[in-house]
Amino acid sequence: MDLLTSGGAPHRVLAHPPEGRTDAASLLRGHPLRQAAKTIVVRVALGRKKSRYVLAVVPGDRRVDLGAVVGVAGGVRAGFADRATAERLTGCVSGSIVPFSFHPDLAVIADPDLLAEDEIFFNAARLDLSVAMPAPAYRRLAAPLVSPITEPATAAQAA
Repeated sequence: MDLLTSGGAPHRVLAHPPEGRTDAASLLRGHPLRQAAKTIVVRVALGRKKSRYVLAVVPGDRRVDLGAVVGVAGGVRAGFADRATAERLTGCVSGSIVPFSFHPDLAVIADPDLLAEDEIFFNAARLDLSVAMPAPAYRRLAAPLVSPITEPATAAQAA
């Protein structure tokens, strides 16, 4: 919240019942699923013993294309980070990960379709609090690498 305020980003804070699933949180917040910033920590293998982590930020109605993340991150394969690593790198409980990185070992990659929305929504590092903000303000503050990293998701996968 300090980043948004000090960065002069217009935003609204929304209180709601605790929810970590993207589809259910979007219903509680009252917006289309495509406007949800679904944020996932991905481990990208760079070789046999070296890896890096990226924060993949995608529209809520899509799923992360791990092959695309590998290409953007310059790796050889990728998979979702384990829960403990994701929580350590983000400082957030799983299901409430913000689309910003505050860790030097965690790069942010955002899908351009999410950034094309007028407004995006995301949990505010808590399951019962969310933020709504203009996508251009998010892009300015987060300074993500922007690249297509999604594939369409089925209803079950979007959650």
